[in-house]
Order: sequence, then C-alpha cells, then structure tokens
Amino acid sequence: MLYRSKLQVFLVKRLNISNKGAQQLILSGVVLVNGESVDENIVIQTSDEISCRGEVLQKKKTFYYIALYKPRGIETTLNKEVEDNLLTVFQFDEYVYYVGRLDKYSEGLLLLTNDGKLSNKISSPRFEHEKEYEVEVDKTIVPAFLEGLKNGLFIKGRKTKPVLVHQMNETCFNITLTEGMNRQIRRMCSAQAYEVKTLKRIRIMNIVLNELKPGEYRFLNEEEKQGLIGQATKQSGNS
Repeated sequence: MLYRSKLQVFLVKRLNISNKGAQQLILSGVVLVNGESVDENIVIQTSDEISCRGEVLQKKKTFYYIALYKPRGIETTLNKEVEDNLLTVFQFDEYVYYVGRLDKYSEGLLLLTNDGKLSNKISSPRFEHEKEYEVEVDKTIVPAFLEGLKNGLFIKGRKTKPVLVHQMNETCFNITLTEGMNRQIRRMCSAQAYEVKTLKRIRIMNIVLNELKPGEYRFLNEEEKQGLIGQATKQSGNS
C-alpha cells in the first residue's frame, strides 16, 4: 500500500539489532515475507506479514477503504452513546474510522478506513485536499453572494480562502473547498444573510458519491484507492 520501508530497517527496529545483524538474517534466508523466504533487502509494506525463525514480527493487515453516503440527521460519530450515530446506518465487522466530518444536518460522502496514516493525511488542513458540495439556500442567489464566497469572508476573525463556486439554479450552487473550518459553508452563507436548506458533499479528492443513496456504502475500487493514496502522498510530500 502506501507506507513502505526496507526489510533491513524494519528488522533493526523490530528486533533491536544492528544493521549487520539484520543483513545476516536476511542473507541466511530465515526471514519470511508473506510466507516466502527472502534473501535480499526488499521493500516491505504495512500490509505484509513478516516472520523470522517462526516468530511473527508483523501480522498481515488488510486495509479497508469505504465510501458511505451519510444521511441527513445522522451524527458523524461511532460512539454508541450518541443518539443517531453512524452505527445506526453503517455496520461493518472490522473497526474503521471516518475521514473528516459532516454536521448532523448535512449529508453525502464520508470516507471510512482503518488506514490511520492515510486518514491523517487526508484530514489534515495543511494539505488542502479538495472537497466538493452541492448547496441549496433559502432565497434567490445574487452575483454579490457568489463573489463573497469566491473571494473569502471573515468568519470568527479569520478570512476563508478563495473557493471554486458556480451557480446551478436560482437557489442552488456548487462549491469546492480546500480547508475545513467547522460548519464553514453554513457560516459563509449566514455571513451574507443566507440560510442553508440542504448541504450535500459529493466529492472528496478523487472519490465521488456517484450512485450511492443515503445509508448505502461501497468499497473503493483499485483505481480509486490508488488515486486517493497517490494524491495524499504527493500533497503531503510537498508540504
């Protein structure tokens, strides 16, 4: 997957041995990667199973990458103590956690994964990953309203970054953000005396909502997964 290292480096850290000692283990063929003996310093991944002389040093791990349509009225939390939590609409045998949030009265795309490092890279505002939304407001959109969104507005003492926005019809618009201020779109609309009636996230980076309906989920296909990992790696590497 995404997070790789040299086998020798792994053995040095895991067994607390010298580089020379790790090299000797590899050359002797007693180190197995996914059940197969290796005798060279190959690149390994966090999903590989690594063992040495019968001792499992790293268990094989399966990473899950899931797109979920969070319905309106559901809280973005896996805490069973919270009413209307995600678990009321999403059941999965393995533990996964959500990437980013949507407030209770917003709906649309959530990503869920057990890949913690990737989750952190996508969630961090430092990397300016794109998130796209469709929004309906309570009255007719005028050009000044769109200009305010595009150029940035002061919210809680901080000016929002310029965004991509275009009008869809008399009361609806599409907006793409690269930052994640709390309830940002609602606050940007409120600052211009508009109220959000519906708010739906339709894209996170290269992952789109597509045909999913409220409460439905799907596993990302290989192309989507590699695109997501590639974008997160590239942007975090340029930070």
